[in-house]
Amino acid sequence: MARVFISYKHTEPDSSVARALDQALRQAGHDVFVDLTLPVGVEWAKQIEAELQRTDFLVALLSGRSLQSEMTLEEIGTAWRLKKGLLPVRLAWREPFKYPLSAWLNPINWAFWDEPSDTPRVAEELLRAIAGATLPVGQGHPHREHLQPAPAAPLPQPLPLACITFETGAMAVESRLYIQRPADEIATSLIRRRGQTLNIKGARQMGKSSLLMHLLDEALKAGKRLAFIDFQEFDSAAFTDDDVFFRTFCASISEQLSLPNQVDTSWEPRLGNVQSCGRYVGNSVLKSLDTPLVLALDEVDRLLDVPFRSDFFGMLRSWHEKRAQPIADTWKKLDLVLVSSTEPYLLIDNLQQSPFNIGEQLELFDFSAEEVTRLNQLHGPAVDPEQERQLFALLGGHPYLVRRALYLIATKRMSASELLTHEDMDAGPFGDHLRHLLVLINRRQKLIEAMKEILLHGTCRDATLLYQLRSAGLERHQGTRAMPRCELYARYFRKHLLG
Repeated sequence: MARVFISYKHTEPDSSVARALDQALRQAGHDVFVDLTLPVGVEWAKQIEAELQRTDFLVALLSGRSLQSEMTLEEIGTAWRLKKGLLPVRLAWREPFKYPLSAWLNPINWAFWDEPSDTPRVAEELLRAIAGATLPVGQGHPHREHLQPAPAAPLPQPLPLACITFETGAMAVESRLYIQRPADEIATSLIRRRGQTLNIKGARQMGKSSLLMHLLDEALKAGKRLAFIDFQEFDSAAFTDDDVFFRTFCASISEQLSLPNQVDTSWEPRLGNVQSCGRYVGNSVLKSLDTPLVLALDEVDRLLDVPFRSDFFGMLRSWHEKRAQPIADTWKKLDLVLVSSTEPYLLIDNLQQSPFNIGEQLELFDFSAEEVTRLNQLHGPAVDPEQERQLFALLGGHPYLVRRALYLIATKRMSASELLTHEDMDAGPFGDHLRHLLVLINRRQKLIEAMKEILLHGTCRDATLLYQLRSAGLERHQGTRAMPRCELYARYFRKHLLG
């Protein structure tokens, strides 16, 4: 049975529908959370957050009033970022979704409730959706013409063979093989505005750096200046000495913008590195620019183990908050974009000093089946529909693995049948990738035991280890069951961990 969270506005008819659906879902054996009686307060907020984390499906009751509620948007946005099952129900409301709901809900179907007599039908539709079916709108529902869902994008034209390449790392902005996802729409819309903070998160090889390059290109088109800092390029000495780090950080920003390096002459040791750095960016950088600035920080994870991490992250958070001050117009010109491979705020001692839980949270997930179809089409198509289904069953939507598979097939390096049936995984087309993962997991015996527990029992009792496996891109949830991220991983780890 599934865990279901019902999101609704405490008004009518929303409350009555929520109660009826709660009863119907419970009678069907599902574990339902609906805050019908919880008093608002700290414990309420904690329970809402906890329930969203562990839920399988979010039933969102959408009425004219609920769509004006920030809490409704927060719950739907959180469920979308956590990749929970979204089951929207329109309550006598037919208008097209507006941003950001359009980015979250337009690609999926929804149910429609118009009057109390519709409640049993809606309950039945939700039960079928939880069991694996889809909600009806978008498939001939009588209200479809009133709801105006976003039309399905036509399949792209295949690319000439000479244009099909396999790019590691960030893809070129002009690459015609780049697949736009919902996060792209949100990110590009935000970066056109002023004074934004974006956190781009995801496991390795999810396309974070590629999204960042497209985002920076969009910022340039909007007339903004760019300072892009990749912490992989900092010398190791910078991560052991805070004075060296903060000075190097400021010097790098000046260099990126072709501004004079005034770090040594403007630094105030008596103020400390955080204040000196803030004064430098405010006075020597932002005040020198006539246009907004996007400060993009890649590989932020490298700072999680440094002793002065709280100082640096607290400084970024203070820059974000300065934009709200009426006398801090200079800081309103600054956009912050942070790119990381985990949810690093869990490792910050003081959450009030963390920049990772502010601004817009953009988490990248695997390609959907539709996105894999688009990518396959660009490659020729490389495989027929049945082979595409088998490829998706084997690799899920893993961006790196799917791209590599389609590239190998499209360029005739392997046939589709050979790739799909290759028995020796270590020597196969994904051998290097899989061996790298095995090396990583073998560094910690506890992670090995956690993966074994997932393989054998579909669960992991240690929440911290489960989070670490998920952050590393090795685990996903299907309903309440923990499982390897894709079938390829399941086969590989069964072979090497279970024998």
